[in-house]
Amino acid sequence: MKISVIGCGYLGAVHAATLASMGHSVVGIDVDVAKVEHLGRGTAPFYEPGLDELLQDGRTTGRLTFSTDFSDAAGAQVHFLCVGTPQSKTSDGADLTYLVSATEALLPHLARGAVVVGKSTVPVGTVEMLHGILSRRPDVLVGWNPEFLRQGTAVKDSLVPDRLVYGVEGGSTRAFNASTGAPLAVTAVLDAVYEPLLNAGIPRVVCSFATAELIKSASNAYLATKVSFINAISELCDASGADVAELGEAMGMDPRIGSRYLHAGLGFGGGCLPKDIRSFRAQAAGLGVSSVDDWMGLVDAINLGQRTRTVALARELCGELAGRSVTVLGASFKPDTDDIRDSPALDVASRLAEAGAHVTVTDPKAVNHAWMRYPRLRFETSTLKALQGAELVLLLTEWDEYRLLSPAVAGATVRRRVVLDARNVLDAAAWQAEGWTVRGLGTNGLGTNGLNAEVRLPEMRNS
Repeated sequence: MKISVIGCGYLGAVHAATLASMGHSVVGIDVDVAKVEHLGRGTAPFYEPGLDELLQDGRTTGRLTFSTDFSDAAGAQVHFLCVGTPQSKTSDGADLTYLVSATEALLPHLARGAVVVGKSTVPVGTVEMLHGILSRRPDVLVGWNPEFLRQGTAVKDSLVPDRLVYGVEGGSTRAFNASTGAPLAVTAVLDAVYEPLLNAGIPRVVCSFATAELIKSASNAYLATKVSFINAISELCDASGADVAELGEAMGMDPRIGSRYLHAGLGFGGGCLPKDIRSFRAQAAGLGVSSVDDWMGLVDAINLGQRTRTVALARELCGELAGRSVTVLGASFKPDTDDIRDSPALDVASRLAEAGAHVTVTDPKAVNHAWMRYPRLRFETSTLKALQGAELVLLLTEWDEYRLLSPAVAGATVRRRVVLDARNVLDAAAWQAEGWTVRGLGTNGLGTNGLNAEVRLPEMRNS
């Protein structure tokens, strides 16, 4: 099947490459010339594990090409809209400008009977708005197929998804022929696109447009709620003497709750989750659902509050921040990506620098993306070089490289063996055995093995 993918960022590039790996002939369309040239060479302009291999395979087989010309999408049976829907500059709502522009640019190149399928995360009612644009082509069908990719595991999430969701006209009641049970139109086309996944047993949900539009936002809202819940509880643990790691583990044993996303820490960031929950909140407010509006506002506030709390703990450990040498482990918003959009790590690092600390940031992948945007911070690709002379170390992005860092080797490099593990991932007992003071979030000033970690650095010298 010939397929076009409109928009070749994180979502579009991964979707195009995985569709090609399933045997389809795919053309990715994007207006960014540099991005298209990069992808055309078989490499992604961003770091995503496993993606380069898929891009190179698609290039070798000839099943995957990239272009800046929308006319190259002509003749495709299915067109996936994968453009970005960033937060509006004037509100919490989603900016649909790119989605509208892409749809209008695609319109002249749609074949009769083609199916336009949205994958971008959008507010409810977006399909109805796009129908206005596509009304000039009544021979074209529309579907909505929300994405559920996570940066760092996007290739796996595409090849082995938890579920496939089809939003179709009339929802599940009109998805199948009543007499034969055969799938109709959009459902049948998407079944053909995802045949290898369906044959592998991946579950499929067929629903209305409104349900499909809300599924991604609602899923993100629930995940954000779990993260912010356990982070709020971590503050309660610090105030009461409880240990949030033990508490979360015990809570997660209840099958009604589950253990995933009950790990306290610095909180979430990135280009999707924060803006998606704000868009969800704006949708709720627009529909007069104040409970969801208020709830999402609290979730967002708790998440951002973790950053303020981390800076306060750093100040507590230092006595004062001005003039201190501080090393931050991590710049990307999460491990296994080089994406620094709304990075909690860089936010905290910037606040420390604003307080007068001399901050060095290191990261396995994101340094080249970050150094020009944060001129007050010093960046270093080598972890050990970044640690030299540090009076306080903060682990802010839980890369495996930092989880597995030798406390003895690190201890020989720093000036003071004090670490604030804002992701609660270090083996505190091993670090404390090497003379480190370990502080986490939600451990009441204790390391995760319960040893006292209270510390104050010496007062600053006049120098």
